[in-house]
Amino acid sequence: MQLTLIDNLPFSTITVTYKGVTAIIDKILVDTGSVTTILAVDVVAALNIIPEPQDTLHLIRGVGGTEVVFRRRLDALKLGEHGINDIEVEIGGMDYGFTINGILGMDFMIRTGVIINLKTMSIELAI
Repeated sequence: MQLTLIDNLPFSTITVTYKGVTAIIDKILVDTGSVTTILAVDVVAALNIIPEPQDTLHLIRGVGGTEVVFRRRLDALKLGEHGINDIEVEIGGMDYGFTINGILGMDFMIRTGVIINLKTMSIELAI
C-alpha cells in the first residue's frame, strides 16, 4: 500500500469496522513514535462511535501536548487487505493544527509486523 507525504509526514488509509459497519478513513498518520492508535472523534462519529456515560476518560501525552481520549474496541482495523480483528483504539479530538483523521500507532504496527519502505513510499504487513 502506498504512503502519501503530507508536510513531510507519512500518511495512509485504513478500513475500520465497528458493530458490523465499515468505513474507509484517509489521512491516517503512520507514527512509530505513538504507542497507541488514535482516531478522530469527528470521523468515527459516522460509525456511531461516540462517548458514552460509562466511558472512562484518559489523558494521553505526546510531542503535541496532552489530550483527553476514550477507548473503543473495534471489530477490525485493516491496512490494505489485512489487519487485526477485535482491537482497542483511542478516540480523541486530534486538534493538532492540521487535518489528521487518526494516528496508526505501534500497538497495530508491532502486532502486524508492519514494514515501512521509505524508498518506495510503501507500507505492508508481515502477517
